[in-house]
Amino acid sequence: WKDLKINKVALITGSAGFIGFHLANCLVSKDWKVIGIDAMTDYYDVGLKQARHKILKLNNKFFGYEGLIQDQRLLDNIYNEHKPNIIIHLAAQPGVRYSIENPQSYIDSNILGSFYIFELAKKFKPDHLLIGSTSSVYGNSDNLPFHENQKSDMPISLYAATKKSNEILAHSYSHLFSIPTTIFRFFTVYGPWGRPDMALFKFTKNILSKLPIDIYNYGNMERDFTNINDLVEAINLLIDVIPICPDKRKNIIPNDSLSNSAPYRIVNIGNSNSVNLLKYVEELENALKKKAIKNFIQAQKGDLMKTSSDITLLKNLTGFKPTIKLRDGIQEFVAWYISYYKENIKIQDFENNLK
Repeated sequence: WKDLKINKVALITGSAGFIGFHLANCLVSKDWKVIGIDAMTDYYDVGLKQARHKILKLNNKFFGYEGLIQDQRLLDNIYNEHKPNIIIHLAAQPGVRYSIENPQSYIDSNILGSFYIFELAKKFKPDHLLIGSTSSVYGNSDNLPFHENQKSDMPISLYAATKKSNEILAHSYSHLFSIPTTIFRFFTVYGPWGRPDMALFKFTKNILSKLPIDIYNYGNMERDFTNINDLVEAINLLIDVIPICPDKRKNIIPNDSLSNSAPYRIVNIGNSNSVNLLKYVEELENALKKKAIKNFIQAQKGDLMKTSSDITLLKNLTGFKPTIKLRDGIQEFVAWYISYYKENIKIQDFENNLK
């Protein structure tokens, strides 16, 4: 790979989202100028997204915009004003189960929205285009742990299908227009300021409210839970690891996912340690000092039974491997959750639930 000395100006789409917020916060702390754009859609609490952007705007190196990435004029204006040389595309409609109920929003956001980002990259030629994808593209494969070069064209949810479509579209743009592109495949990210539709957030809310939590597939599920701080550090390091066109390559890393026809690479970002869902709940119960009321139900359509990441390539490219233990990460989330909602709901009601 080639380690370029780059101008530190990044455009992050989905900057008010869970991962986008943490990444933007990390980059501005390292003296990057960050331009964030977010549509503030109401898939989950808009107030939470606004609170994230509000924090980012406390730093004068962050410039936040509210709008759709399908707005080509807005994107052009942002590019002309700030001239970012790195694009980190994280904006997406998330959620496996919701994609079954609301497929149109996934086509609009994940495929059409990404098309406008690809066109932006084609026009302005960034030094590096980095794109968020998901471990869901691997489907219910028995080939564990998942590695970047294995077959991944049998997704079992529309959400995963749109993400895989983005990967393929990105490759064609990378090949046709020589756009250095890195795809991240994320594995079940958790941590403070997380998404309310994800298990840790929902479980914490219900346990504190003395309500049942749904345990899918009767607890027979495993996930490669990845702490947000580990994930952001991996992305930060990968920004400088820029894929090179095939005709300019000299050193080849074993088992690299580099395309043989484009400056394009896929990298898993996970914890490389699968945890049973019931063990996950147990760690949360310990952090909350409260027992969950468990409602054991069958698996839902689109759910993977197990995820596990092979992060050999990430280590080879950056020297990085995750360091945050699940117990510590869950305790950090619980501390954030209690702090955040004490400020946003009646304190007496909240403290009654803690008893």
